[in-house]
Amino acid sequence: MLLITSIILLVVVFIAAIFNKQNIPLIILALAVGIIFGSDVTGIIYFDDAKMAQQLANIALIFILFAGGFGTKKSNLSPVIKPTMLLATAGVLLTANIAAILFSFLTRWPYQKSILLCSIISSTDAAAVFSILRSRSIDSKVSSITEIESASNDPMAILSTTFIIQIIIGTGFNTLASILLFIWQLIGGVGFGILFGLMGTFLFGKIKELDVGYFYIMLIGWILFSYSIADLCRASGMLCVFFAGFIMGNKKFPYKSGISSFTETLSFIANVGLFILLGLLVFPKKFSGIWELGVILFFVITFISRPITVFLCTFFTKLSFKEKIFISWSGLRGAVPIVLATYPAAAGIDSEHQIFNIIFFAVVLSIIVQGTTIGKFADFLNLSVKTKRKTKQAMELVTIHDLNYELVEIYIDENIYEGECKISDLSLPVGTTITMINRDNSVIAPSGQTLILPGDILFVLTDSKKIEEVSEKILRMFLKK
Repeated sequence: MLLITSIILLVVVFIAAIFNKQNIPLIILALAVGIIFGSDVTGIIYFDDAKMAQQLANIALIFILFAGGFGTKKSNLSPVIKPTMLLATAGVLLTANIAAILFSFLTRWPYQKSILLCSIISSTDAAAVFSILRSRSIDSKVSSITEIESASNDPMAILSTTFIIQIIIGTGFNTLASILLFIWQLIGGVGFGILFGLMGTFLFGKIKELDVGYFYIMLIGWILFSYSIADLCRASGMLCVFFAGFIMGNKKFPYKSGISSFTETLSFIANVGLFILLGLLVFPKKFSGIWELGVILFFVITFISRPITVFLCTFFTKLSFKEKIFISWSGLRGAVPIVLATYPAAAGIDSEHQIFNIIFFAVVLSIIVQGTTIGKFADFLNLSVKTKRKTKQAMELVTIHDLNYELVEIYIDENIYEGECKISDLSLPVGTTITMINRDNSVIAPSGQTLILPGDILFVLTDSKKIEEVSEKILRMFLKK
């Protein structure tokens, strides 16, 4: 088993290297590898345990959401919190109901069964959204709305799915209690997240004398502990870890730069593992009888229900038409709907796994069609940010103790700037030093007479409070095209 696991991981890496220039999202490659090694294609691994898949998927989502929160800046969250929460609550119900009406009309399915199907796939997926949007240079406002919505709309999807299952099987269901539980899941999830975020920041300050390895152990333990306590209290554990990450990511604490890199690595591994797992779980041969229904479901959700919902929920905002269109298109479906698709079978109302297979097919379509076109669609709508995303760090200032200096990267984007300037011509603040220049993947040790050119990546050591000032002074020396 270890040999097969190692081969799968190596295949993912090799395929990613081959398709690197095509900008195909990693989760699509991981999903494809899982399907290839799964039961229906090569038959190397037989995996048909939905409950185990659900448990493993939840663990992966915990780390993905924490990393997503950790990387979300407060300045990006504050302006979009209202439309985001509306999309995550009322938006989920609107999406499900509009899609169910259309799906029932087009397929002649009973409305009860249609609303169950559409409730399962009504929430956007954090794993897919975070993986794809954060690999692209997209306007922070629209990407923040989509990312935070995907992290917070699971409780409503879970509640509505459970509610409809209870109605179908005819067991008692207290509507008022369910509504109150949902409100508690949202408020409790955010509240616990803020609490554990503040406590985590405090506790990291108390272990600063320990070896750095303990920081990583502490982080994993704290993330799982935060989720578990919130879940035990019936609050949203997923929302809790997202906001715990958000609080910690916007606070200062010892070894934060190292923790930041570690959370990104954890999230990356979790994303790859999650979609390999989901690929193993699918049986493509079963798609022959349901693919038409999967296409119809994908169509009504993506092209009708989702856009109507976004436009209604953002009606009183200042978002432009283009931004609303992009938010509509970037609502990818992924792991969470697939996990929810196991609920009907567990309740005894999907013994043939028809609902599960339809959901899986629609989700795969969403990841492939939307996931591969998001970047180009953002370019088409002029919502791509024309600055290069942060390059893989060749240098990093990592310390246990909190310092007032940071080593930052400043990119002189050749698509925006032209001209040149000498380092000696820069009026940088006292104590600021350009330590290194990366030019065409070659390292230059700078002096006062060194020319800075468009395309250069500067590594600058400066006071934490003067990062923006330093960046502005350097970029001001160049002409905009």
